[in-house]
Amino acid sequence: MEVNVGHLQNLSIRIDSGMFLRKPSGSVRFLLPISEQQKLPPVVSAFQQPLRLSNRCRTISAGASCYRENISGLALETENFHPFDKDLLLKNKSQEVQPHLNGKCIYLVGMMGSGKTTIGKILAKELSYAFSDSDTLVEQEVGGTSVAEIFKLYGEDFFRDKETEVLRKLSSMHGFVISTGGGIVVRPINWKYMQNGISIWLDVPLEALAKRIAAVGTDSRPLLHNESGNGYTKAFKRLSILLEERGDAYTNANVKVCLGSLAAKLGLSDVCNLTPEDIAIEALVQIQHFVEQEDGYCTS
Repeated sequence: MEVNVGHLQNLSIRIDSGMFLRKPSGSVRFLLPISEQQKLPPVVSAFQQPLRLSNRCRTISAGASCYRENISGLALETENFHPFDKDLLLKNKSQEVQPHLNGKCIYLVGMMGSGKTTIGKILAKELSYAFSDSDTLVEQEVGGTSVAEIFKLYGEDFFRDKETEVLRKLSSMHGFVISTGGGIVVRPINWKYMQNGISIWLDVPLEALAKRIAAVGTDSRPLLHNESGNGYTKAFKRLSILLEERGDAYTNANVKVCLGSLAAKLGLSDVCNLTPEDIAIEALVQIQHFVEQEDGYCTS
């Protein structure tokens, strides 16, 4: 029997949610048993489309490819063979969130190496915001001198003063995603400025942070220069001390994205296997929860 794929272009299948199983990889598989009289030869691979789903059932529009095989039931399966699926999800989620932001700035806080710049650029692109990095702005304020050189020449207090001044200026703006320095949270005045927007804490396990920093080197991290040992050991020792000092301050953020919890939710054994898109999507989900609570409602 030959199946004309063109006839299946607009196939729509309604399935009770009890038969809908999610695989840890992020793909979805569901099995719908049918009787011998209803037996169908083809196996249909369906591309899941982004639809709003009801509590009881899900509707999936599918384009399909078929091959002949004798089976006692109809199996439909979506796999991660479309690299743009995450991009599409990211786009859809950002479009849901953006109207509720009202141009508020988004401040990313977290330890050094937590990915604030990488995630910030993704969020800025998807939300049609501008991106800014507070460390870069401080460097510009000091004639292009690098952060490491500023620490060496003028000391940490001088850098923190410049950091606060940069944040004060940013707090009066709209439509920015701002990646902040790891220590920006230690001054209460900085939180006052960030309250004009939405702050997001990227919470990354210390082991993962140390691995990231060791991989790229510690030269650009002035707070690590006085530690002994190899790159990983230096990073882990100093990060442990810094987290002890700053941990409570990070909890002031409006939104927390815990990479350990996110990896577990996605069925990943290591946070290092998370993609920047995974983290950005989770950040948008958490932002949406926060703004909906602020607006006084919650979607089902």
